[in-house]
Amino acid sequence: MDKQTTLAFVLIGIVLMVWLYMSAPTVPPDQAQKRKAEDSLLLDRQKQEAVEKEEAKAVETQQLEKKDSISLGKFYSDKTRQEEFITIENDVAIIELSNKGGKITKYFLKEYNNWYHKNIGENEPAYKKMVQLVNYSLGGSFDIEFISSEGKAISTADIMFDLNSQNKYFNLSGKDSITLSYTFNLNDESSIVKHYVFYGSKYDTHFDLELNKMNNVISNNIYDLVWKGGLQFVEENSVDEANYSNSSFFYGGEQVIIDAPHGDEIIEEEKSGRVDWFTVRNKYFAGIVSPLKPENVEGIYIKGYSKGYPMGGIKEYYDVRLKMPFKNQEAVKESFSIYMGPVSYDILKSYDNNLDKIVDFGSFFGLKFIVRPIAEYVFLPLFKFLNTYITNFGVVIIIFSLIIKIALYPLTKSSMQSMKKMQLLQPKITEIKEKFKDDPQKMNKETMKLYSTYGINPAGGCLPLLLQMPIFIALWGLFQSVIELRQQHFIWWITDLSRPDVILDLGYKIPIFGISQISGLALLMGVTTFAQQKMTVKDPQQKMLVYIMPVMLTILFMSFPSGLNLYYFLFNLFSIAQQYYINNYGKTIELQPVKNPKKAKGFMERMMEAAEDKSKQQQKRKK
Repeated sequence: MDKQTTLAFVLIGIVLMVWLYMSAPTVPPDQAQKRKAEDSLLLDRQKQEAVEKEEAKAVETQQLEKKDSISLGKFYSDKTRQEEFITIENDVAIIELSNKGGKITKYFLKEYNNWYHKNIGENEPAYKKMVQLVNYSLGGSFDIEFISSEGKAISTADIMFDLNSQNKYFNLSGKDSITLSYTFNLNDESSIVKHYVFYGSKYDTHFDLELNKMNNVISNNIYDLVWKGGLQFVEENSVDEANYSNSSFFYGGEQVIIDAPHGDEIIEEEKSGRVDWFTVRNKYFAGIVSPLKPENVEGIYIKGYSKGYPMGGIKEYYDVRLKMPFKNQEAVKESFSIYMGPVSYDILKSYDNNLDKIVDFGSFFGLKFIVRPIAEYVFLPLFKFLNTYITNFGVVIIIFSLIIKIALYPLTKSSMQSMKKMQLLQPKITEIKEKFKDDPQKMNKETMKLYSTYGINPAGGCLPLLLQMPIFIALWGLFQSVIELRQQHFIWWITDLSRPDVILDLGYKIPIFGISQISGLALLMGVTTFAQQKMTVKDPQQKMLVYIMPVMLTILFMSFPSGLNLYYFLFNLFSIAQQYYINNYGKTIELQPVKNPKKAKGFMERMMEAAEDKSKQQQKRKK
């Protein structure tokens, strides 16, 4: 979870704790820690591309220097041969392969557009509007690396392979499939062969690697299957995309996540033993490699790092090495599945290999074990169910928020009633504070006695809200990450529910928060938050809370997706309607002493008595 999201939840938690403090006897207030929100300025695309080209040149120069140090002639790139490309088009993707390295160089997703697709001319090829995932300039997918018998580092990245077909274009659909093979012959006997099986309607590709009589070439009984550079960043706001980008692998029955830090630091992770799969991902898309025999894998190494770009942009990069055994065999064949596509729960779940773990529903202070089941088994199915009947996702969110509000009605009703009782009790509490203002211990004791007399739990209004926190966090993660909201239009100025609905660009950053754009829905959310608190908070001591917190939350929500802001705006709106109904048409709440007050002391009362005893002991010591 990124810093901005964490800060939002911290502030929400502070609201609850401040309310409890203001409504209960005097206790020392918690100090809220301020944390800076991450810079979410948009990228300057032209400058970004220029930087990437320079990186690509630097990588190429390093590779040439590396090759000059290697004395195995046939592993040099054959400069007399030109790089040749072929294209495979199926129902969901357009895939480009090169004979240089015998690997996938580009992977376009036909159902998903890049962020600048509206700027592409109508006469341009359709693929230019599509998301392209492979970061080929920084290495890209599926090279083979090993140490030669001469002690040299060898990579297939620049080797020219031979393709078993003269065709340059293949069109597949439905149940169609085709097998293409790239072969590199080191001599008459030794060869490296890459077989790809492409399907007509799938995001995944079957991949076989053959090493024939390479036992006199490969030393150390191991070779690496290498993926360099991670995935291309495909969203306009790279800072937001970086917050959700990472690399991970499934090891020992759980997902191990490597998230590159933003700065000069490099993070590395290495494990020995079975690996079921590894992935590199950005916010909405992933490349996943799954060995068909994971028990054959000897380990994995991942390096993650990030780089800053012009105009405040950030990108993360990941290099992955899957360590495979060789064991001096004459013939080695390993098979893999390569998935390149959306981080869609339903699609990944269908592979039945724990790939659905890649879908991140969010977490907060170790509550993932609570949050994920709520999002995975309740909210997401409900969201999908509504979408089967309603195509506009904005309308889906409206109905979704109403359903959630109805489901939470018992908790919110209990909270509102308890808060109402506390409001009615405020005059009596004020009298006690005035009467015992010079004796805090006595004031607290009398206040607790007052609560007991009227059978009121001072935390009664706060606890139902705390019970709702895992639900709110699950909803937060759902709307932040579901690919279904990407580039979905709602109405008017809300053109993409996965991004902020900007109505004004300030041209400068708001200090501390780093916000430079105004979101219409964030403003509406802030107004309804203010209205809701104005209806419920009557204690004069809490007056500043009514004004400060809506402003703080509004500023924070400026950079959040419009789908998320739409949900919270509607939830507030429904809460206001509920409060209005309770205040005007609900059962009248009266303060009446309870006949048999509970003898058992509550937590607050025990806490106050402990504070009073401690104070008395300190006074005795002074005497």
